[in-house]
Amino acid sequence: MRPERLEMTYALLQAYGAFEGEGSALVAPAPASEDELALWHTREYIDAVHRLSAGDTSVPARRYNFRPGDNPAFPGMYESESLKTGATLQAARMVAAGECAVAFSFAGGLHHAMPARASGFCVFNDAAIAIRWLAGEGRRVLYVDVDAHHGDGVQAACYENERAMTISFHESGRYLFPGTGYTDEIGTGAGRRTSANVPLLPYTDDAAYLAAFDAVVPALAERFAPDVLVTQLGIDTHYQDPLTHLALTTHGYVALVRSFHDMGLPWVALGGGGYNVHTVARAWTLAYGIMSEQAFADEIPASYAARYGDRWLHDRGGPRLDPRDAARARSHAERQAAAVLKALEV
Repeated sequence: MRPERLEMTYALLQAYGAFEGEGSALVAPAPASEDELALWHTREYIDAVHRLSAGDTSVPARRYNFRPGDNPAFPGMYESESLKTGATLQAARMVAAGECAVAFSFAGGLHHAMPARASGFCVFNDAAIAIRWLAGEGRRVLYVDVDAHHGDGVQAACYENERAMTISFHESGRYLFPGTGYTDEIGTGAGRRTSANVPLLPYTDDAAYLAAFDAVVPALAERFAPDVLVTQLGIDTHYQDPLTHLALTTHGYVALVRSFHDMGLPWVALGGGGYNVHTVARAWTLAYGIMSEQAFADEIPASYAARYGDRWLHDRGGPRLDPRDAARARSHAERQAAAVLKALEV
């Protein structure tokens, strides 16, 4: 989750002149307020993050899951993480007000943070906060998460909420953090049958992933009838990602983003995971091109290429999969998609 990912994405978009077109704008965000953060997080936790950020060593950091590894406390984290949440809330407000058809907060998508603990590189859960804000405004929110990791924090925030449906496609928790996100997790109470999970095997490729997506998302979207779409567009599904085991290419990723665009809903798009920083910048630039209906040349502008070394926007290769692994993953994806629809009685 190095900040270089965001710097490189911004630099590549700037190199393409992505914000100069008539249908595109770059908007400066403001930090989320404590009241806004409290739409999902406890006041005690917000205060602890604030104090840890300022270097207060009297705070029991491990109580809030801050520790070496995935969730280290660091100076200035309250300011940086509340700004990411503020950016996502700004996107949600603009979309809800009809100021734009889609807004992309690519610093957001921090989908693991729980009410009183950090988790999986995530301090504040901007997606959960934005969805709760939108639902509080009377919107019916469809959240679709295509990160390689299960969107457990967002699912928890919406699990009993009939105005929000969450759909997560991810590498199975048998193999990958956070170990959750199975087909029997369907919501409870008023939110029963508004949570859907499609756990996938390692080596799931473009074709298998897209087949599962096409089987599940249109059917659930039609039944739920949302007013607004929120997507988490993590690119740690990519075959070159160092932390995960899925096998998508930029071509499969673009097909997913295009499917979201073609839904025609007011759309709040968020970033998410992705641990090959070069892949992240290329994929999110491709995504923004679809959102803003701009066609970017496949050959990366010389100014960016000279600085970062990338030459092509799209992948020029793909995963080398054992045919048996690919067939197993494809069959599993089909079965999981069918199991989700059965569990949700679609």
